[in-house]
Amino acid sequence: MPGERRVVVLGSTGSIGTQGLEVASRNPDRFRIVGISAGSARLEQLARQAVDFEVEVVGVPDERSADLLAQMIGALGVRATPRILWGPDANAAVAVWECETVLNGLAGASGLVPTLAALEAGRTLALANKESLIIGGPLVKAIARAGQIIPVDSEHSALAQCLMAGDHAEVRRLVLTASGGPFRGWDASSLAQVTAEQALAHPTWAMGPLVTVNSATLVNKGLEVIEAHLLFDIPFSAIDVVVHPQSVVHSMVEFIDGSTVLQASPPDMRIPIAWGMGWPGRVPDAAPACDWSRAAAWEFQPLDEEVFPAVRIARRAGEAGGTAPAVFNAADEACVAAFLAGEASFPAIVTTIEAVLDEHLHGGTGEAGSVWVEGNATTLQDVLSADAWARDRAREMVRSRNTHGKEGR
Repeated sequence: MPGERRVVVLGSTGSIGTQGLEVASRNPDRFRIVGISAGSARLEQLARQAVDFEVEVVGVPDERSADLLAQMIGALGVRATPRILWGPDANAAVAVWECETVLNGLAGASGLVPTLAALEAGRTLALANKESLIIGGPLVKAIARAGQIIPVDSEHSALAQCLMAGDHAEVRRLVLTASGGPFRGWDASSLAQVTAEQALAHPTWAMGPLVTVNSATLVNKGLEVIEAHLLFDIPFSAIDVVVHPQSVVHSMVEFIDGSTVLQASPPDMRIPIAWGMGWPGRVPDAAPACDWSRAAAWEFQPLDEEVFPAVRIARRAGEAGGTAPAVFNAADEACVAAFLAGEASFPAIVTTIEAVLDEHLHGGTGEAGSVWVEGNATTLQDVLSADAWARDRAREMVRSRNTHGKEGR
């Protein structure tokens, strides 16, 4: 039986983080949560987590949050007060706390520096924050040891498990499954009227707002294509996407002999989270298995890339490499925020991403971050500059369209 493993959870109040803590609480002989971090929006929840798990360290974004958190923890009563770290580097500082495994459940590009810190410190990284690998691909791969990154996305966890069935040279293609989101089967004209409430109503998964909207636009699947390429060193031409509304088959690997190996389980993130936290062993009863005593039907459909072009655009960014994936991701995060604030239409998310990416790949304006930096020579500053430029440029495009009455066209 494996011994107790010290675990840090970044983004502990989010969907991935709370489920990771649930896995740990149900397996106290396997996991000891020693550090957690989160933003300032759910400090009461963070304080309760700190007390319940008797953590050694907590990270928050600013001094005011740190002061409030200390008061909340004190009011709850603890035997030993955890150390509270605050500031822009708090997540990275928690990531290098003495532990064996870091579960990175942060949202968006904010996860990159903590990912790099955890890898440099030699921690096993259970990676749910796909964006840090996507935008920092060459940087992350340059320091990650073989087997140091364990994917937590359900699709990439499935692929990693399926790839155990054969050698790398025997792989013909990877097939990522997509639920299709809440607008599966809609036509392009109907998408123009989509509201934030509709986009946040995912038919299968309960996730944070950014990932939920990205699942509705299929941007999330585009990001996952890039992630699969970087994780498994499979060319983009051999990575496909298929729509599977039931979300029971999480992904598949086709081998050269015609065999296809798939991983199936009910749509429950505790299974890939437990696999990432417990690697290389499995955690018993992480979540219920499929009930094979009941009749069920699984559907698979081709992706309509005319209505949902995000995967095609993501492939272009991934194939370009360098700073292009960072621009794709940053423009998306800015556009999703604008959409949720009522400042952009649903179709404008993807059209703006493509416009920003086009500008970046064709030379930009020459200002910091606007010009595409190619290949493995990309530095952290290149990535951060491209990220900042893309966010600003996406916001400018949204404002311009609103001013000229062309939103969503």
